[in-house]
Amino acid sequence: MKKILFAFLVTLVSTQTNAQKWISLFDGKTTNGWHSFGKASAGEAWIVEDGAIVFDPAAKTAGKYGGDLVTNESYNDFHLQLEWKISKNGNSGIIFFIQDDPTKYKETWHTGPEMQVLDNDGHPDGKIISHRAGNLYDLIVGKEGVVKPAEEWNKVDIIFKKDKLDLILNDVSMVSTHVGDDGWKDLIRRSKFSKGESPDFAKIFSGHIALQDHGNKVSYRNIRIQKL
Repeated sequence: MKKILFAFLVTLVSTQTNAQKWISLFDGKTTNGWHSFGKASAGEAWIVEDGAIVFDPAAKTAGKYGGDLVTNESYNDFHLQLEWKISKNGNSGIIFFIQDDPTKYKETWHTGPEMQVLDNDGHPDGKIISHRAGNLYDLIVGKEGVVKPAEEWNKVDIIFKKDKLDLILNDVSMVSTHVGDDGWKDLIRRSKFSKGESPDFAKIFSGHIALQDHGNKVSYRNIRIQKL
């Protein structure tokens, strides 16, 4: 009995410790902790609706600013977890390793690679195999048949530790790769990012995380992170 009780207590403490490692990046009510890239605060086109951060294209059309929504904090090794829901024909993305210096870089994607968020069936990018949902955008193709249809929630895990990067969609491994080595550099050379517009793309392996304003309605919720 004592051994069983001890094992239970060890498991309980371990569970509590693991739970304490998670840091919420969204309080469910405000955009606190985020700002639009190049701005001091979040653009008004990013709203909170039904417990999710939502990019509202109608607000942007009405003249309110959006822009990619960037974490105030920068991260090294991390485990990011969230859920996303894209509108019909919509496009967005989760961008990481961003260097938050608008005096040097005009866009988040000038430095940060992206896990694609997309309505594969409705958006033209769905016809490009390396641009489909869950892929490491324009770099590595993931598995097919994993993403849920538009207007349904998808779960994401992005895990980076040392030089290992894993992208997981709906509990299915989409991408598992090492960064910074010759293979990584070759991926970049063969991608759209080799054209000189973003010479520092994917060269620095720490930075901020962004939710992309691609002009379409997209929702993100249950956003949390562990520092590894």
